[in-house]
Amino acid sequence: MVARIHHIGSKVAEYGLTLVAALTVNFALPHLAPGDPLRYVIGQAVADLSGAERTQLLATYGLDQPLHVQYVDYLFGIARGDLGTSVMFGQPVASVLIDHLPSTLLLVGLTLVISTLAGTLLGAWSAWNEGTGTDGALLVALVAANSTPAFWVGMVFVSVFAFHLGWFPSYGISAINEPDGIIQMLISRCIHLVLPLATLTLARVGGIYLVARGSVLTTTGADFIRFERAKGLSERTILFRHVLPNSLLPIYTRFTLQLGTLVGGAVVVETVFSYPGLGLLIYDAALARDYPLLQGAFLVLTITVIGANVLADLTYPFLDPRTGPGHRERGVQ
Repeated sequence: MVARIHHIGSKVAEYGLTLVAALTVNFALPHLAPGDPLRYVIGQAVADLSGAERTQLLATYGLDQPLHVQYVDYLFGIARGDLGTSVMFGQPVASVLIDHLPSTLLLVGLTLVISTLAGTLLGAWSAWNEGTGTDGALLVALVAANSTPAFWVGMVFVSVFAFHLGWFPSYGISAINEPDGIIQMLISRCIHLVLPLATLTLARVGGIYLVARGSVLTTTGADFIRFERAKGLSERTILFRHVLPNSLLPIYTRFTLQLGTLVGGAVVVETVFSYPGLGLLIYDAALARDYPLLQGAFLVLTITVIGANVLADLTYPFLDPRTGPGHRERGVQ
């Protein structure tokens, strides 16, 4: 019990310091940027301000205060959910992020599920048939897919499946004139989702495949697998009931790492397909120099990465009790 409390306390302190460091960097970026400090609040219109207007705006946004006071106000603002006002939209940053986040979560969530399942099954099958033509073909194809830039794959998909074949739309999440009826609307949105989902999945499935293949190859050589074969179990039963369940920990590690980084990785894919999610929003905000919106988006990415690591730490002991604090304490004793 003491070991568990100490473990939880150390993890809370560790991730708390990580979050504070990330928030500090996020706060410092626009303040370290050269130029007028008001530019990151109201954009290019700062050039047309009079002296009195500048003074009033500096006081309004707290930019006339010392840097440490601004930093404390920034932290309290985040605690209240106040991330500032977007220059592009003229709305609170939190509202803009909430409007765009569901589209990214849908794309990222489906990508995680499909790439993890496909990569795990293909990696296990490839390892089980090590040295065969099937193994070689899968290894070459998925390593090549894993090494190919996602934006290039996306442009190829747009050229082939959108322009030449006309099977799928090349941009957006819905038709300009969205059809009436819930069923028709869902079908339209699913069709628009196909190419971005295929691009992001193809870019991610190779990494899961390689981890799964290596993990299954390691497990296959264990003594208990030879014992199961001696009992006369079929190869399919051994693979799916004994080898694969005992190979899941590295695969789960890869899954949680992707869970934290995939939202940021979707920026390129969403830009290629003009998919209205967080990635495209970051791209547009960077072009418009909308610093408050960029800060808010980076904060979401930071929380996503930290949250994924917290989830991994909390759930590892359920997959492998040897990673729990109680087991480590007994090992030390």
